[in-house]
Amino acid sequence: MSDPAAIRRALISVSDKTGLIDFARALDARGVQILSTGGSAKALRDAGLTVTDVADVTGFPEMMDGRVKTLHPAVHGGLLALRDNADHIAAMEEHGIGAIDLLVVNLYPFEETVAKGAAYDDCIENIDIGGPAMIRAAAKNHGFVTVVVDVQDYDAVLAELDANGGTTLPFRQRMAQTAYARTAAYDAAVSTWMADAIGEATPRRRAFAGTLAQGLRYGENPHQQAAFYVTGDARPGVATATQHQGKELSYNNINDTDAAFELVSEFDPADGPACAIIKHANPCGVAQGASALEAYKRAFDCDRTSAFGGIIALNKPLDGATAEEIVKIFTEVVIAPDADEDARRIFAGKKNLRLLTTGGLPDPAAPGLTFRQVSGGMLIQGRDNGHVARADLKIVSDRQPSEQELADLMFAWTVAKHVKSNAIVYAKDLATVGIGAGQMSRVDSTRIGRRKSEDMAQALGLSEPLTIGAVVASDAFFPFADGIEALAEAGARAVIQPGGSMRDDEVIAAANRLGLAMVLTGQRHFRH
Repeated sequence: MSDPAAIRRALISVSDKTGLIDFARALDARGVQILSTGGSAKALRDAGLTVTDVADVTGFPEMMDGRVKTLHPAVHGGLLALRDNADHIAAMEEHGIGAIDLLVVNLYPFEETVAKGAAYDDCIENIDIGGPAMIRAAAKNHGFVTVVVDVQDYDAVLAELDANGGTTLPFRQRMAQTAYARTAAYDAAVSTWMADAIGEATPRRRAFAGTLAQGLRYGENPHQQAAFYVTGDARPGVATATQHQGKELSYNNINDTDAAFELVSEFDPADGPACAIIKHANPCGVAQGASALEAYKRAFDCDRTSAFGGIIALNKPLDGATAEEIVKIFTEVVIAPDADEDARRIFAGKKNLRLLTTGGLPDPAAPGLTFRQVSGGMLIQGRDNGHVARADLKIVSDRQPSEQELADLMFAWTVAKHVKSNAIVYAKDLATVGIGAGQMSRVDSTRIGRRKSEDMAQALGLSEPLTIGAVVASDAFFPFADGIEALAEAGARAVIQPGGSMRDDEVIAAANRLGLAMVLTGQRHFRH
């Protein structure tokens, strides 16, 4: 192979025409002959550029509504021929095949078509065939051919030509890797959509792909490399948010911010402001309030120590008064649907605080997939979009919960869904007052939540911990009565849990003996 590889002839066929005219003009100015198809050829001609139709090269017109236009030896031979192989050169000469040195293709907008909710047949028509075939051919032959699939690489190609008179092998290798990743992502989008469209919940093969959003300084720890990739899902959250200030998000920031925003989005803004404070992917305080400021203060008062350096999420726009309170302690990230000018001005004085706005809230009931890598494979499951309404509750105790207790039980249950198992959440007046998370024993989680509340009572100068008279949510059933006894010792008056233990009768009997109201949901929320 010769290096750098000269570019004398380019084939351009793009759906996204961003930057196309300027790029093509730059190629033309460097003496590059341009081949093109359909709308791309028209756009280039309308701009005054000289273009050769691919149909004139193949000797066949575009046919079948454009389904067949580049699937021809005159195109693929020009892309795949090894320039240093005498037999390949002889075949090109014999059949009149000209070399194609540069392929510029971006694909039919399949992902965008699906995102708009198009009908099945429309989605099928937006599956590109010729484009991926050409991209893969050019990428395979990157020893000689440069392939470009992203408009952001146009300037890099021109810089290569100016610096080297052609493209270098390392550059072509990078372009080929990007090209294969693009076709893989495209096929992943098609296969994932089709699995959903035909109701195939567990297809024999699954594919996932993403686009680099940013390289990260490191992963969970400084010795781990990391990067953030986005899938193109329009779900409001950290991946789609606008960052208004502060340094780049870290791996842990992104993970915790996602956890915070998904939690707070469980609370409908129509029911009032809500705030969630997250530390190490677990909530250390969650509350609803008459205002965003009140919700934040009540969430903060659940565990002020853990809130230091945490992530704050709001379900309604951030206002100046709330921002003024937030900046009193060190906070890593604040995420909300929006922020007013006063809030942005106040945060501007805290250069290390990141402010993210999303323009909306994710739908907690929406379907979706989550996945986790294990050695040699992946675990795939549907997003935990389970919801329990009041009508679904089953009161199994002698004592009936009051209306306020029922409201607090529903609130605590919502929070418990977002706490690492084994999860115990104490709540009172629509605010958490103690949280025990991620313990191997549910009794330990119960005791940790109580101890957190006792520590905060002392810090706030209260006469008694707020677990007294509180309600409790458990993400899974109590296997023994000892957990019920432990929360009763903490002063709790009611408990909500899935039920389903072989010892449910023993657990319910303990609740009755201790004067607790007990409500079963029939739904579990393990979170590992």
